[in-house]
Amino acid sequence: MVAARDHLLSLQHPDGWWKGELETNVTMDVEDLLLRQFLGIRTAVETEQAARWIRSQQRRDGTWATFHGGPGDLSTTVEAYTALKLAGDDVDAEHMATARAWILEHGGLEATRVFTRIWLALFGEWSWDELPAMPPEVVLLPSWFPLNVADWACWARQTVVPLTVVCTLRPQRELGITVRELRTGRPRPSTRPAWSWNYAFTVLDRLLHRYHRRPLRSLRRHAMLRAAEWIVARQEADGSWGGIQPPWVYSLLALHLLGYPLDHPVVRQGLDGLERFLVREQTPDGVVRRLEACQSPVWDTVLGVQALRDAGVPSAHPALRRATDFLLAEEIRIEGDWSVRRPDLPPGGGWAFEFDNDRYPDVDDTAEVLLALNRVDHPNREAVQAAIERGARWLRGMQSADGGWGAFDADNTRQLVRKLPFCDFGEVIDPPSADVTAHVVEALATLGHDDEVVRRGVTWLLRHQEKDGSWFGRWGANHVYGTGAVVPALVKAGLTPEHRALRRAARWLERHQNTDGGWGEDLRSYDDPAWIGRGDSTPSQTGWALMALLALGRHRTDAVQRGLHYLARTQRADGGWDEPQFTGTGFPGDFYINYHLYRVIFPLTALGRYVRAGE
Repeated sequence: MVAARDHLLSLQHPDGWWKGELETNVTMDVEDLLLRQFLGIRTAVETEQAARWIRSQQRRDGTWATFHGGPGDLSTTVEAYTALKLAGDDVDAEHMATARAWILEHGGLEATRVFTRIWLALFGEWSWDELPAMPPEVVLLPSWFPLNVADWACWARQTVVPLTVVCTLRPQRELGITVRELRTGRPRPSTRPAWSWNYAFTVLDRLLHRYHRRPLRSLRRHAMLRAAEWIVARQEADGSWGGIQPPWVYSLLALHLLGYPLDHPVVRQGLDGLERFLVREQTPDGVVRRLEACQSPVWDTVLGVQALRDAGVPSAHPALRRATDFLLAEEIRIEGDWSVRRPDLPPGGGWAFEFDNDRYPDVDDTAEVLLALNRVDHPNREAVQAAIERGARWLRGMQSADGGWGAFDADNTRQLVRKLPFCDFGEVIDPPSADVTAHVVEALATLGHDDEVVRRGVTWLLRHQEKDGSWFGRWGANHVYGTGAVVPALVKAGLTPEHRALRRAARWLERHQNTDGGWGEDLRSYDDPAWIGRGDSTPSQTGWALMALLALGRHRTDAVQRGLHYLARTQRADGGWDEPQFTGTGFPGDFYINYHLYRVIFPLTALGRYVRAGE
C-alpha cells in the first residue's frame, strides 16, 4: 500500500491535478487523419506517426478491435485499412491483404455503421443518397416536441447538430485513394414492409430524402444559421466541443462547410486544441501519435484524493490541498443544456469530467467531488463548505422523476430517438444508471442527507438489482463495476450488511472471483450475458469487488484475503500495476476506455480501506 500511495503522489501535476491517459481505439486516429485530409492540412509526419500506431494495434487475424483482447470490429477495421492505404501501405502487403479478406468475409463496406459510411461519403467512396437523412431543421424543434435536440444525450446532441449540416451540404473531397475493393457488391437488406418503429422511420427517412431535394428554402437557411449559432455557442475554452472527440471533429467539419475559413478564430482554436489531446510516444519502431477521445483530470483527481485518504494520507497534506485548489477552480457556475429540463435549478455546484466543459457538468463527477472535498482540511474551509453545499443542491435538483440519476441530464429517457436510422453506434439517451445513482446516494448520505431524495435513490437501486444479485455498470465494466459502486452506497445510506440485497450482491461477487484471487469482467458482457462477471483478472476490477466486500465487513473472508493477495502478487516494483485491459465504458457494446490511472487508484483504495479497518 505504501508503494502504491507514493507512486500515486508522484504522478500529481504541480497544479494539483492527476490525469492518466484515456486510451480508446484507433477510430480516433483514423478520423483525425481524415479530418485533416478533408481540410487540406494533413502532413506526412502526422500521417506516418498515426499510421505507425494504427499498425501496432492490428490483431493477428488482420482486424482491429474496440478494446484490448476483444473481437475484430468491422467498421473499425474498415477505417483502419482506409487510413493505412492513405498513408501509403501496399494493399498487397500481408497486413493489408489479411484485413481486406476479413472485411469482405464480414460484409464489406455495405455492412459498416452509418458513421463509417459518412466518412466514406465525404470522399466520394459512398453515396450520400444511401445514408439516412439528417435535416438541420431538427435544431428548430421546441423542447416539448418529439426528437428535439434536448431529447438526445448531451454527447449525442453535440454530434447530431453539426452532422445535420454536413449531411445536408453533402460535400465531396479528394482522398487520393479508393477503397472500392472493400465492397462485396451485395445490396443492404431492405426493411420488411410490416408495421414496426424501424419500418416507420424508414418511411420517414424516404420522405426526408425527398424534402432534401426540394426543401423550404427560407426554413432551410434559417435552420442552417441556427445550427451554426448553436455549434459556435458551445465551443469550450480549450477549442473543443464538450471536451470529447466526436462533436469536436464534426463541428469543425460543419463550420468549415458553412464558410468559416481555417484561420477563423473558432476553427483555429478548435484545430489548435486538438494538439492538447495528442499523445506522442517513442517506440522501437519510431514515434507513434495517438489522439485521446477525452481527458479526465477532474475524475482522476477526485478518485485520487479519496484513494490517498483511504491510504492514510493526512487530510491537510500539501498534495490534497493543491488538489482542492484545482477542484474549487473547476466548479461550473453557469447554466448549461441541463437547465432545459431543470429551468428552476440555479447554476453552480457542478463539475465536469474534463479541464474545459462548462456547458456539461456531470452528476457522476460532482458526486465524487463532494466526497473528495469532504475529506480534506483546507485553509479556506468556508469556500470548501460553500462548494459542497452548492454541489449537493445541484445533485438533488438533478434527480430524475423515477428516483435515479443520469450522468448529464435529468429525465433524458425518451426512447424515440433510439429508433432513428443513423443511431447504430452507441447510446443516444442518458437515463438513470445504477453506478451514477449509487455515487450520488453515497455522496448525499455521507454529507448527512437523510430525506426523501436519498430514500428515493435507495429505492431506485434496490428496484434495479439484477436477478443474480449484481448491478449493471453503465460507465465501467460492467456488473463488477456496478456492484462495486452500489454496495458501499447502500451501506452508507443505512442498509445493514444483513440486508437481503447486500447478501445477494456479496454472494454474486464471491461466486465470480477468479482462481487467481482477482476479479475481471470482459467487455463482451454488454452483448453476451455469458460473459457477465467473467474475464481476466484486473487490478481495477479487483479493487471494485474488494471495495464492496469490505463495505460489508467481510475483511477476514477467504474471498477478500485472496483478492488482497492477488493485488500484492501482481504489483510492480514502482508501486503500480499493469492493466492492458479496458475497464471503462463510453457506450455499452460500442465504445470502451482504458483509464490509465484506474490500475493505481482502485487497488490503492481497496488496500487502504482494508488496512484502515484493521487499525
